[in-house]
Formats: sequence, structure tokens, C-alpha cells
Amino acid sequence: MSANLKIDKVINNNLVRSHKDGKEVLVMGKGLGFQKQRNDFIDESLIERVYVIEGEEDSNYLEVLLSNIPYTYVKTTNEIVRYAANSLNKKLDDTIWLGLTDHIYHAIDRAKKGITVRNAILWEVDRFYNHEYLIGKEALKIIKKRHGVMLSDSEAGFIALHLVNAQMDDTVKMQETMELIQRQKKIIDIVKYHYGIELNENSLHYERFWTHIKYFVRRLMKVQHDRRKSDLGFAEVIQTKYPNEYKCAKRIEEYVLNETGYRLTEDEIVYLAIHIRRVIEESK
Repeated sequence: MSANLKIDKVINNNLVRSHKDGKEVLVMGKGLGFQKQRNDFIDESLIERVYVIEGEEDSNYLEVLLSNIPYTYVKTTNEIVRYAANSLNKKLDDTIWLGLTDHIYHAIDRAKKGITVRNAILWEVDRFYNHEYLIGKEALKIIKKRHGVMLSDSEAGFIALHLVNAQMDDTVKMQETMELIQRQKKIIDIVKYHYGIELNENSLHYERFWTHIKYFVRRLMKVQHDRRKSDLGFAEVIQTKYPNEYKCAKRIEEYVLNETGYRLTEDEIVYLAIHIRRVIEESK
């Protein structure tokens, strides 16, 4: 028995309220609440998930949500998240657990009713976040094994988006994650159309360029931007030495300004131009 966790409220056989480290929490586990009462100790060996509650509104929402989701879906999500964390070799933010459980529950419900939801950016997810997408495909197998329902590839894409979201440094809503991917694709397209060529996606410089764009776009989503003084001398050198790459970077600046109202610093334009130069050289 756990000497630290006591039951504050039994919600159902698998879900109870408690307190941990001074914070209110929801504790899930098969049979945790079965024939239990307030102030009973929680059997630590049965705990599957502890979810921290932030505020009363969050508390009521989570209680209703989790009390209506069968416990088997919690087990499914835990298996998928463990597999994903091992495959990515990263610790995923705990926020993924609730959102993904809710998504899987409703995705299976829709599939049983013959309702399909198309993932509008499935191609981009597969192309730009292939590792997460492949994990999403593996998640479909886990769902099929546990629930007897084979979901569509679109759902693998949605699961991948949850994984992308869970790797962010701060909490980003799913809609914002999709917007991030669309903007990343648009910037890549600007480069491709500017030069009229397909980029060599297997090259090291493309991988570095894509990584730069990924973090560059994420910075654009934040309220505050770094406005440090630029090295104008270096910018003039790049503009003179690589005029076409600089012009391409300026086209990206125009796109960013139209989309976000944010004007890039000269440093940001210069570094874009340098990455563009490298990736173009390997794509010719």
C-alpha cells in the first residue's frame, strides 16, 4: 500500500481523486476504486496513470471526461506512448496522454459508425515528420490488437501530430501544430519554386535546412521575438556573394510578414540564405 496517497473521492472502479505533493490529482488504475471509500489508501501496484489537476474548471472537465472513457483506452494510450518514447528516444510531455486517449476513444467510435475524418495535411506529416508518422502506423496495429478496429492512415497522421506536439518545449494546441507544419511546407515550397527544382531530401544539408526551418517557424509562433542587433557587415557579404539565395530568403520574409505581421531580422534572412545555398548545391 502507498503511505502517500489516500482517496479523496471515488469516481468509479478505475478512477479516484487524491492529493500528491500538495496538488490535487486524478489517479487511474484497474480496480483502484473498487469497494473503496474516502481516506482509504491507494494500492500503488494498481496505479496506471496520475494526472495533475490545474484549477477547479480543469478538475470538473477531467473528471467527466475520464469517467466516461473505458479503462481499456487508457491502457492503449499508455502502450502507444511507451512505444513512441522508446522509438524517438525522448521523454514526451505528459499533456499527450489525455489528448491522445480522448482522440483514440472518439476515433474508434467514429470508425464503428462508419464515419471517416480526412487528415488535410497527411502528406505533409508523412513527409516532414516521417518518424512520428511511422509510429502512428504502429499505433494503428496496437489499436487493432486491443479494440478490433483498424483505423485509417489519416488517424496515423493525427496520432503523429500528438507526438509532434508532445515534443515541443512548451504547450502548443493541436491546431497550432498543424499550422506549424503548413508554414514549414510553404517555406520549403518557396525555395523549390524560386529555383524551379526539386530539393534532394536525402542530403545532409536538406536535413539541416529542414531542422532550421522547423525551429524558425516555432519561434514565429511565440509572442516575443529576439530583436538583437544584426551584423550588417556580414549581411552585406552574403547579399553580394549569394544574391539569388538572399533574394529567395527575402521572398520567405515577405511570406512570413504577410502571414504573421512579423518582419525578420537581417540575421534571420542571412542564415536562411546560407542554408538555402547549401541545400541548393546538393540538389542540382
